[in-house]
Amino acid sequence: MTVPFATSPRSTVGIEWELMLADADTGDLVPRAPEILDALEDSTALERFTVTGELLTNTVEITSGIGDTVAAAVDDVADAIAAVRAETEPRHLELLCAGSHPFAQWYDQQVTDKTRYESLIERTQWWGRNMMIWGIHIHVGVEDVNKVLPIIAALTTYLPHLQALSASSPFWAGERTGYASNRALVFQQLPTAGLPWPLDDWAQFEGYLDDMARTGVMADASEVRWDIRPAPRWGTIEVRACDGMSTLPELAAVASLVQTLVEQFSRDLDEGRELPRIQPWFARENKWRAARYGLDARVIVDADGREEPVVEHLHETIDRLRDVASELKCAREFEGLQTILATGGSSARQIAVADAADGDLRQVVQHLIREFRGGPTLREHLLSSL
Repeated sequence: MTVPFATSPRSTVGIEWELMLADADTGDLVPRAPEILDALEDSTALERFTVTGELLTNTVEITSGIGDTVAAAVDDVADAIAAVRAETEPRHLELLCAGSHPFAQWYDQQVTDKTRYESLIERTQWWGRNMMIWGIHIHVGVEDVNKVLPIIAALTTYLPHLQALSASSPFWAGERTGYASNRALVFQQLPTAGLPWPLDDWAQFEGYLDDMARTGVMADASEVRWDIRPAPRWGTIEVRACDGMSTLPELAAVASLVQTLVEQFSRDLDEGRELPRIQPWFARENKWRAARYGLDARVIVDADGREEPVVEHLHETIDRLRDVASELKCAREFEGLQTILATGGSSARQIAVADAADGDLRQVVQHLIREFRGGPTLREHLLSSL
């Protein structure tokens, strides 16, 4: 199987954000996405971004255009939110985002009427119906197909960092799970999901796709659901490991880290330097630790098995990459990582709200709604920090 990798400008950025639709009073999920999408169909603004459905009818997915900078992609996302909100508010609906809804039940949700989703549910059954998960996907352009798999392997060493920063699913179906990111472990139950296989070059990736197609596992590369995957159609590397971010500034911060890491690894390859890589068993352990403990995790940071608290290693990484972020014109968004580290992230905030409310998860949902409503003011947030 020959799989062409599209031409893409280096280190350009695209963002996808999966958002929940909830009743404004109860906070429960509502199957109103088809109605919202129909209402948006004639919007001229959709030329710069897209709003589409997802597996469940309680979800809309916002996708930015191709941004030269993180800020440009985030501006598209903010404008898309405004367009969606113009349709949700008259219907008494709210938007929110986290890796999971704190109390909704899978059996109350409706699957979107599309053949690809129906086929997924038919194959995966109970696990497929349990995919009440929301995430972000960050695309970064790569100009040379020969860089793609080496950069993915290097990014895998930072997968626990990204997962910890975004962890926002401590509750599942009304229960406190004890995990900062329960979504991470649920999502990997799907076929072809989970950690990327340690492949060395594009020919090996094509061989993988050929094997999977011949055995009926998947039809094409779009059904690869790795935490970090090549996106041949767009000419990008796509990071899918993160829980849904609860605010737009946090989304921008994580997007800036992904863009900066990819650019740094690309420079390393240009200069003949070896990229970091860890054993698959270390990567698997790191993923579990980040899912379990979030920003309190202690992770394995190199092939020798050296361990560090993920927060300390993130501070080191931020210091090391700050100049690259500045050159990519995402320095302000990049500094937002410090805010996440200082606040403990969404999972910690949700748990604090639940504890203060004697375990009332309806209050956690209202907290997420309030947080999300602050997100589209990112421009003002950034200007105030100057």
